[in-house]
Amino acid sequence: MTRFDEPLIKALDPKTAKPLESSLNITTVGDLLRHYPRRYAERGELTTLDALEVDEHVTVVGEVSRLMRKPMRNRSGTWLEVEVVDGRRNKIYLSFFGRVSHVVEGRLQPGTRAMFSGKVGRFGRGDTGKWQLNHPEFEPFEETEASAAEFAAAPVPIYPAAGGISSWVIRRAIGVVLDTLGPLPDPLPSEVRARHRLAGLADALEAVHRPRDQQDVTRARKRLKFDEAFTLQAVLARRRLAAAAWPATPRPRRDDGLLADFDGRLPFKLTDGQVEVGDQIAAELARAHPMHRLLQGEVGAGKTVVALRAMLQVVDAGGQAVLLAPTEVLAQQHHRSITRMLGDLATGGMFGGTAVTLLTGSMGAAGRRVALLDAASGAAGIIVGTHALLQEHVQFADLGLVVVDEQHRFGVEQRDALREKAGGGRPHVLVMTATPIPRTVAMTVFGDLEVSTLSQLPAGRAPITTHVVPAADKPHYLDRTWGRIREEVGLGRQAYIVCPRIGDLEGDEGDLDGDFGGDERGGDERRPPLAVMEVAPMLAGGPLAGLRVEALHGRLAPEEKDAIMRAFTRGEIDVLVATTVIEVGVDVPNSSVMVIMDADRFGVSQLHQLRGRVGRGGLPGLCLLVTDFPPDTPARGRLEAVAATLDGFELSRVDLEQRREGDVLGAAQSGRRSSLKMLQLLRDEEIIRSAREEATALLAADPTLEAHEPLKTELDRLLTDTRSDYLEKT
Repeated sequence: MTRFDEPLIKALDPKTAKPLESSLNITTVGDLLRHYPRRYAERGELTTLDALEVDEHVTVVGEVSRLMRKPMRNRSGTWLEVEVVDGRRNKIYLSFFGRVSHVVEGRLQPGTRAMFSGKVGRFGRGDTGKWQLNHPEFEPFEETEASAAEFAAAPVPIYPAAGGISSWVIRRAIGVVLDTLGPLPDPLPSEVRARHRLAGLADALEAVHRPRDQQDVTRARKRLKFDEAFTLQAVLARRRLAAAAWPATPRPRRDDGLLADFDGRLPFKLTDGQVEVGDQIAAELARAHPMHRLLQGEVGAGKTVVALRAMLQVVDAGGQAVLLAPTEVLAQQHHRSITRMLGDLATGGMFGGTAVTLLTGSMGAAGRRVALLDAASGAAGIIVGTHALLQEHVQFADLGLVVVDEQHRFGVEQRDALREKAGGGRPHVLVMTATPIPRTVAMTVFGDLEVSTLSQLPAGRAPITTHVVPAADKPHYLDRTWGRIREEVGLGRQAYIVCPRIGDLEGDEGDLDGDFGGDERGGDERRPPLAVMEVAPMLAGGPLAGLRVEALHGRLAPEEKDAIMRAFTRGEIDVLVATTVIEVGVDVPNSSVMVIMDADRFGVSQLHQLRGRVGRGGLPGLCLLVTDFPPDTPARGRLEAVAATLDGFELSRVDLEQRREGDVLGAAQSGRRSSLKMLQLLRDEEIIRSAREEATALLAADPTLEAHEPLKTELDRLLTDTRSDYLEKT
C-alpha cells in the first residue's frame, strides 16, 4: 500500500518520478495527489484558439480530420501535416518530420480522438497564420474500457505540465498511486465535514483526478477548497493563541499625560473612526500581552494621527515607541509631521514633553551618535527611522511599541530584528498600510492580526478627479496636460509629475511594483520607460518653460532629497518631477495636480497611492494618467478602472485579480509558488469565512490538537521549517 507521505521514487517508476521532481518539484505521493487538474476538457474539445499564445506550452484535445503528406522544401523526402478540429470549426495543425512521421501516420488516422501537447506557434503571416504544434507528444483516447456514453461524459483532466513531462503522463502516475493508496486519515474533523456537507478526503481526491462527470468535479473542488482554507486558518488561529500567551508590559492610558495634552491642542476634531480605532488600540496597549493590529485606511484617512496617539500613550506609561518607515524621504516626512503636530511637546526635558529622534543610514557621525544615545538612554520617547533602526548596535531603553508603516516594503527578518530589541517582553505592534486590503486577504495574509479600518476621510479633504490621457492617438491631450499644470501654477498651486525611471543607467527603474503591460505590445518593440532625468529638462525648456521645475529621485544624496522636499513644501518649487519616492507619506497641501507618465507601467494600488498626494489641503485634486496604449487593451483597462473610482477597496480587488494571491504562507518573499492551489481569495470569501470560524472554535477547544491528530499531522506537514520560521517572525 502506498502512503501519503511516501517518497515518489518508491511509489513510481524512476523514469516517471524523476521528471516529476525535477520539472514540477513533486517529491511525495501527497505532493502528486495535490497536483490538481488545471482544467477539464470534454472528449473532442480543443482549447479555445483565442486563448492560445505563441510559445505557450499547451495541451489540446481534438479529433484528427485529415492527414497530408507534403514535399520537403529544398531537399528530398516528405513531412506529415495533421489537421485537428474540435467540432466548433477551430483547427490546429501538427507537423511531423523524418521517420517519426511514418509512425505517427499509422497511429493518427482520421477520426482518432487524442490529447496533443507541445509549444504552440503560428505558421504564416500575422493573425491569419495557422496555429501549429511541431512534433507534439500525443495520446489517443482508449474507448474500449467504457461505454461510448460514459466515455463522452467523463471530463478529461488537464494538468499543469512542464517541458519535461506531459499532462497524460501525470494523469497515469496519479492513477497508479490512487490504485495503490492505503487508508487515508482525514485531517478535517467528521463534525466539520457533516456541517458543511463535504466529501471525505479519499473520495475527493478520487473525484478530482478521475471524475465520472462534472458533478464529481464540483463535489471534489468544494472539499479541497475548504481544506486549503481550513488548514490555513488553523495555522493562523494557533498563531493568535500563541501570541495571546506572550508577555508584554501593559501601557495603560493616563488622563493627565502627553496624550491628554496633545488631544487638547488638536486644531481639528478627530473623525468617529479615528476615535473608535484609537479606543481599540488604547485598550490593547493596556493588556499584559502584545497588541498585534493592522491599521488600514484610504490615503489621507488620518492613520498617522491614530499612530501618534498610540505612541504618546506608551510614552506616558514609561516606554518608547518606534516608527519604522521604508524610505528616508518618508522617515524624514514622518519626523517633520510628528514634530509639527506635537509642537513644544516634542522638545522633551523640562517642558514635560518627549524628544522625537530621527535615525537614518545617511546621517552624519555626530548626529547619529546623538540619536543612538537618545534611543539607548530613553531620552527619546519616539524614534523615527528607516532600516538603520534594525542594526545590531541600535539599542532602546524600554521599547514598548513598534509602528511599521507600509509593511509590505519590509522583509520578515527586518521586522523581526526590531521586535527582538524589546528586551524581556515583546513590544506591541501596529502595522499601517494605505493600500486597502480586501476582507478575504485580511482574513488570510494578515489573519493573525486584528484589523482596523479607517474609511472616513477627515474634513477638508477635497475630491480627486482622474482622467486617462491617450498620448499616442490624441497627442493634443498631452499638450492640454501641460496647459493644465500652467493654469494650476498660475493660481498659486503646485504639481507633481511622476516617471517610472530615474535615468539611463541599469537599476534606474525607480520603485515600481512591477512593469505592467510590458508584453501587451510584443515586449521588445516597446520603448524604454520615461525617466525623470530626461523629462525634467525637456519640460523645463519646453511646455513648462518659465516655471520652477525640480527633479527628485532615489539616486540623490539624502540631504539633497530632504532639501528639495522642504523647498517644495515651502512653495519654492512649482513642479516636482519625481519617481515613486513621493508615493507615501509626502504631504504638501498646496499641491493640486499630478501627472503620471507611462501610467500603464504602475500597479493599480500604486496609482491610487500616488494620486493621494494631491487634494490634501482643501483644493480640488486632479490626476492625469498618461499612456501610449490604445483602447481595449488590458493596460488601458487598468487605467480606466483607476479613473472610474476613488474607492481603494474596489481597486484593491482589481489589483488582486491581476496579481493573484502569492503565497500566503510566505513564499511570496522567498520565491516559491503560491501554496493555494484551488482557493481563490476574491471568489471564495464565504468558504474562507466559514473555515475561519470552524478553525478558531476548534483550536479554542483543543489548543494542542490532542484530539485531532490527523489535523496536527497535516499542519506539521504544511509548516515546513522555512514557513514555520516565516510565521514565527511575522
